[in-house]
Amino acid sequence: MIPPGLKAALTRQASLGEMDIDRAVYDQAGRDPVVPILCGSGSLEAEVGLFGRDPGRQEVVHAEPFIGKGGQLVRDALHRAAHGRDCPDLEASIAVGRRVFWANTVPYKPVGNKAWSVKVKRRFVPLIQQLLVDEWQGQELITLGNVAFEWFGLADRALKPQLRAFWTRPDRYEASLEIELAGKVLRLHPLPHPSPLNAVWFPRFPGLLDARLRELGWAG
Repeated sequence: MIPPGLKAALTRQASLGEMDIDRAVYDQAGRDPVVPILCGSGSLEAEVGLFGRDPGRQEVVHAEPFIGKGGQLVRDALHRAAHGRDCPDLEASIAVGRRVFWANTVPYKPVGNKAWSVKVKRRFVPLIQQLLVDEWQGQELITLGNVAFEWFGLADRALKPQLRAFWTRPDRYEASLEIELAGKVLRLHPLPHPSPLNAVWFPRFPGLLDARLRELGWAG
């Protein structure tokens, strides 16, 4: 559960405007468009976290991170690691998600699911960094897609050469990278974005995430 003070700070930033939040989707779901999609589930005490780009339509509808089609691949993998099978229903999907930490580069749905601009991402960097460094107690962070991985170069420019060099490795989805962000050591475990539009990596994503969870010894 995101701390109330941080939730309020994120809400204040979103209330300033100048960002293309998909208000039509929030209105259809009966959700406040300035309330961040981070507060419904997840654990700040979890050793393993998942870090993605931004929420989609289903995340807004359910007020849960990573609950759409791509997110369900992630939750199915968590359920397989914990129980030996995919999630049987939405309730099980939400329950298993409470055993890990979730975060997004920007916790708001953009119009058309287009990636937020660098300007918008930078606007939220201090608050997302606070979430990762000060609030979350874990260190093992699975990043989903290049946008989430490259976010750490926005948070700390000194990390950019290290991140760029790592991303050129052919084994980047099996290897891990240890960094230090604002005095906290994090171990990044990158994976491709679990989008059906990612034709090259989408079929391989479940196996890659299963391998990551085994490597981290995560079983719920």
